[in-house]
Amino acid sequence: MKATSIWISKYRSVLDNGRKHSVVVDLPPENNGDDMGPTALELTLMSLAGCITTIFAIVAEKRKLKYSGLRVDLEAEKGEKTIEKCKGVLTIKTDAGEEEVKNVLRLTMEICPVGALFEKAGVKPEIEVKVEKP
Repeated sequence: MKATSIWISKYRSVLDNGRKHSVVVDLPPENNGDDMGPTALELTLMSLAGCITTIFAIVAEKRKLKYSGLRVDLEAEKGEKTIEKCKGVLTIKTDAGEEEVKNVLRLTMEICPVGALFEKAGVKPEIEVKVEKP
């Protein structure tokens, strides 16, 4: 893995992963930014949400859990320096039972690399499950 950050102007930078994918980070107007992208800290929370849906899909496929919709909504509380709490809801459209979905989520969180970073930082994401029938 690689990452490059190139400063553009003021508080805006372009991040690149070396595989032709880029993301703009910036600060919001209340912090004198131009709001041209998420902050780097917001991007960590977005990365966690993306990691959960990706790893959940992998685990669900292996466990033959079928679904037609999957969404993860996260909220984080920022302390003095960084994220101190994280909670959210995983909403899934499936005929599977709630316990089966919770088990896939549990297995997901055990192997989610971004989730592991959060936990090592002392932030254990608390995620509820909401099952909707298709």
